[in-house]
Amino acid sequence: MALVKPGEIFKKAYQEGYALGAFNVFNLESIQAVLQAAAMERSAVIVQVSMGTRKYVGDVERFVKLIAMMAEPLTVPVCIHHDHCADFETCQKSIDSGFASVMVDGSMLTFEENIRLVRKVADYAHAKGVWVEAELGSLPGFEDDFFSEENHYTDPDDVVEFVRRSGCDSLAVAVGTSHGGIKADRDLTIDMERLQKISQNLPGYPLVLHGGASLTAAYIDTINRYGGKVESMKNVPERLIKETVRSGVCKVNMDVDNFNAYTAAVRKLMAERPEIYDPRKYSAVGREAFMAEVRHKMRDVVLSSGRY
Repeated sequence: MALVKPGEIFKKAYQEGYALGAFNVFNLESIQAVLQAAAMERSAVIVQVSMGTRKYVGDVERFVKLIAMMAEPLTVPVCIHHDHCADFETCQKSIDSGFASVMVDGSMLTFEENIRLVRKVADYAHAKGVWVEAELGSLPGFEDDFFSEENHYTDPDDVVEFVRRSGCDSLAVAVGTSHGGIKADRDLTIDMERLQKISQNLPGYPLVLHGGASLTAAYIDTINRYGGKVESMKNVPERLIKETVRSGVCKVNMDVDNFNAYTAAVRKLMAERPEIYDPRKYSAVGREAFMAEVRHKMRDVVLSSGRY
């Protein structure tokens, strides 16, 4: 089955009441972790590339080919998606590089400017059979190296017009999550009433939730116990992320928990085994921790395990 378009897996997810995890990858080990997790959980998966990873790997077209080659033997569906493309040129290059899906980030634009940008991308993408995710509203927190304090919730009254005029295939909504967490005294929460209204206004339409990592405290504690200085942040707990799949959410972006799991495992090993110098040994430990966290998200949060 392997490589698919998002529409093929979103329809099944919507009908059966689960969502697909979208997991950012950045190197060989992270790709292995996500794909092995999908195979072991018998789950479809979205392998996601961020703008930060695009800069890190250099040649994004070769990186897409690497993901595709590694996904080829799998019997579960795999979709390769580019997250947060902020302009037409980046979207165009991503489409031409082989991504099955691109996300147009016009969240900092006006309503009309956002529509125009997404429409231009959609016209180009659809001619090449590529899926387009758009965003209406914006989330606070870090996206790669950029931090935003702004939290503009998606207005349920705007979504029908936006989808119709922009031509997007799925819509990322702002209903309470954050990118990478924010400083707060308590966990963030989901505005379920707002999400349900959006879903009611767009029946059968796939919604996307960004900022789906819950910032597991145990990983941060381990990192800091073994020499790290990672600041504790707050985001939406997993039980609330799980509830969103009942309201039309078909894709959940989950990133930071996987990275923290990887880093915690590597730091612990390096502290306990200071004689290790072979990067394969600590990279393997990081990969296993990354994979275990992805499996947990599939099984216990987005409920996609055992569907294929």
